[in-house]
Amino acid sequence: MPAVSLGTPHVRTAVSPDGRPDTDLLVDRFGRVARDLRISVTEKCSLRCTYCMPAEGLPAIAADQLLTPDEIGRLVGIATARFGVHDIRLTGGEPLVRREIVEVVSRVRAAAPDASVSMTTNAIGLDKRVHALVEAGLDRVNISLDSVDRQHFAELTRRDRLPAVLAGIRGAIDAGLSPVKLNAVLMPETLRGARDLLAFAVEHDCRLRFIEQMPLDADHQWAREHMVTAETLLAELGRQFTLEPLGRDDPSAPAEEWRVDGGSATVGIIASVTRSFCGDCDRTRLTAEGTVRSCLFGDAETDLRGLLRGGGSDDDVAAAWQGAMWAKPWSHGFDTGAPDPETFAPTTRSMGAIGG
Repeated sequence: MPAVSLGTPHVRTAVSPDGRPDTDLLVDRFGRVARDLRISVTEKCSLRCTYCMPAEGLPAIAADQLLTPDEIGRLVGIATARFGVHDIRLTGGEPLVRREIVEVVSRVRAAAPDASVSMTTNAIGLDKRVHALVEAGLDRVNISLDSVDRQHFAELTRRDRLPAVLAGIRGAIDAGLSPVKLNAVLMPETLRGARDLLAFAVEHDCRLRFIEQMPLDADHQWAREHMVTAETLLAELGRQFTLEPLGRDDPSAPAEEWRVDGGSATVGIIASVTRSFCGDCDRTRLTAEGTVRSCLFGDAETDLRGLLRGGGSDDDVAAAWQGAMWAKPWSHGFDTGAPDPETFAPTTRSMGAIGG
């Protein structure tokens, strides 16, 4: 089946669509409620991973177009106090390259004292900033690591920075951000090192999760026939480890878990293409420029930054956000049913520009 074009991003009007129920929750037409907020703080990154960014990086966003720490704090306050959001993750690009990242974490924590505050990072430089981030209110980190082989890592990321990443992982562990979660993108290029990566995670008491590659690469090279499936990965890991299926503790959690060798260690697989979990999705996303994306694969965006800077009240911002989430598609940009994986098409923005 040919790919279906999803078109170019467009900004919705800042009003709730007709038919939305009278509730403060971020509910959509299919009854799902968003309680997990992902906030991109920058499009910049210190790596150039082949599945995420072009070699030259993404087009730069002017500094005055980024949400400020105060604006991020205000939006987090609305999300937690009005919508009941309880999980907040800062993403990028690479959050650590943003100069004010400690201030951002501090503003988020002040606005949401009872929420879980985490960060997805490549860990380069984390060892030097982790204590300040923890003091500011950071609870945990998810660290991207696709290989523990230095040459292979350099090929995948176009940068010879594995020692810096490993130092960041050690820094996170030493700072008490346990359990440290490691994320690896599952591709033919990473399958050959999957067992070594799991052995590293078990040795350092980290939780490893493999993520099926999605059509969100900036170079638009993704193809369904080149995907490595969860079944293929399990067979590869099974050559060295005994894996016991544990399933999901939370239906909204994207990772299915397996116990490793009967011990306390686990490995997860996020099979976002072959085992879609869209029906239980509970996420809402803010881009670095302050637009809401209700779906990772939906190109529609709702501008909240304009409301913030145009004198809009918290009620105005909340109504726009609720309207965006009410219009959330069912699955991967499609309004009805789970799409056949063959119909996946790249979004106009790549993962690095959207925020993971």
